[in-house]
Amino acid sequence: MKPMLATLVKEPFDDKDWIFETKWDGFRAIAHKSKKVELLSRNEKSFNLRFPQIVKELEQLPGNFIVDGEIVIFDEKKRSSFQLLQNYNDTKKGIPRFCIFDLMSYQGKDLTHLPLSKRKELLKKILGKKKWKHLIFSDHVDKKGKQLFEKAKKKNLEGIIAKRKNSSYQPSVRSRDWLKIKTKMRQEFVIGGFTEPRGGRLGFGALLIGYYEKGKFVYAGHVGGGFNVSLLKKLYQQMTRLKRQKCPFVNEPKPNTPVTWIQPKLICEVAFAEWTQDGILRQPIFQGLRSDKSPKSISREI
Repeated sequence: MKPMLATLVKEPFDDKDWIFETKWDGFRAIAHKSKKVELLSRNEKSFNLRFPQIVKELEQLPGNFIVDGEIVIFDEKKRSSFQLLQNYNDTKKGIPRFCIFDLMSYQGKDLTHLPLSKRKELLKKILGKKKWKHLIFSDHVDKKGKQLFEKAKKKNLEGIIAKRKNSSYQPSVRSRDWLKIKTKMRQEFVIGGFTEPRGGRLGFGALLIGYYEKGKFVYAGHVGGGFNVSLLKKLYQQMTRLKRQKCPFVNEPKPNTPVTWIQPKLICEVAFAEWTQDGILRQPIFQGLRSDKSPKSISREI
């Protein structure tokens, strides 16, 4: 089952017919349990070998089920950190946790038609009162979205998710029954090339990034900030294996330094100040690579 997706909106709001959750900064995952547990990414790649401790605890939950959630690692300020999560395989820093926020099936019965409030109630019962090390029930607040959003801003969190209480679960749909409100501009882009480094910099100068619009790969700017020496080297090695002769963008950019074009297969997450009127990012900063989505699913969010 493919996950239900939220639509990005600009402003938080209060509404008695909605609940509001923290927007976790991690890998979206669907967990299936029948004879065994399968923990799958949005593009249906298995997380089982990467996060066996989560799989082991899911196996201990009663019954067969399909649940939706986000794999995260919290930093010392109890904020979900995408960088800690991305580097976990190398560093083993932090504790991977699965923040579960929805229940789509239980004991072979499809629950997607039930209202969200009922699905969350059943999910909480399945998780029970045990203090799991790697499983968390993703709680919510009623009505007060503005207050939760202000708390998220103060804690420097990514944002909040608003969900209509009576909404059904709509697999694969980007629905307006689920809304995401971000505290800062941030989204995924696909890498289409890189420039030569200047001065003493290693690897590359900047990434040329874009997104898909009606099947066409659109250039959105270049990002040169947010890298350390280790990351520059690692990413450069990955990109050189994807070299191609022609520019992959429908609107070919003209940077000041020589460019190496690559096949648009690598996805990165980027924070930025705003979009310019001509559709280019202002002040983009690299946040990390993503492997849990497919490149052609990456579109401009706002």
